[in-house]
Amino acid sequence: MRIVFLGAPGVGKGTQADRVTAQYGWPKISTGDLLREAVRNQTVLGIEAKKSMDAGKLVPDSVVIGMVREKLSERSCEKGFILDGFPRTVPQAEELQAMLSQKGLSLDRVVNFRVSREDIVKRLSGRRSCPKCQSVFHVDFAPPKVVGQCDRCREPLVQRSDDKPETIEARLKVYDEQTAPLIAYYEQKGVLSHLDGAGEMEQVYGRLSSLLAGLGHK
Repeated sequence: MRIVFLGAPGVGKGTQADRVTAQYGWPKISTGDLLREAVRNQTVLGIEAKKSMDAGKLVPDSVVIGMVREKLSERSCEKGFILDGFPRTVPQAEELQAMLSQKGLSLDRVVNFRVSREDIVKRLSGRRSCPKCQSVFHVDFAPPKVVGQCDRCREPLVQRSDDKPETIEARLKVYDEQTAPLIAYYEQKGVLSHLDGAGEMEQVYGRLSSLLAGLGHK
């Protein structure tokens, strides 16, 4: 199954995508992960992306689309995938449709996660990441065993620049202006489903599992 997870930063798309991948085997394609790897390796695209990420702006389409096209061409994506963080604009959605059409494919479902703005800010500002293994923790919801230290590799945890309160507000504003129109775009195509992303992780996954079961996957 070919799925897109939509929603503002912090709604839990990545966490739920990981759960679906574990259950169904469809690979998660996270543009956030792709971009952070490029930034960490200081590639040309990574340096360009970092400027936008630090300012709370969307990374240019030319940077993101190339990465996604390369990923979708891998054999692991032949039976399906979950796109987390892409597309973020209508032009990106049109590029994705063109990529799939070239292979005679189309999206099966677009899931829009809904969470209140207050909860989003709380979720994001409490997030801490490991710069070495990329593990993610939360000071309230998923704290590490030792405060400020990664459970897996014991590296000091950091707060990503795009998870700081002032940057969060900028990211949400960008989402409202540029990404929210995707909801109307996919609704018009008849592939959009809304999902309540509030509550505990297991509650949200229960709702998502029910949605997927309704599409023929149990």
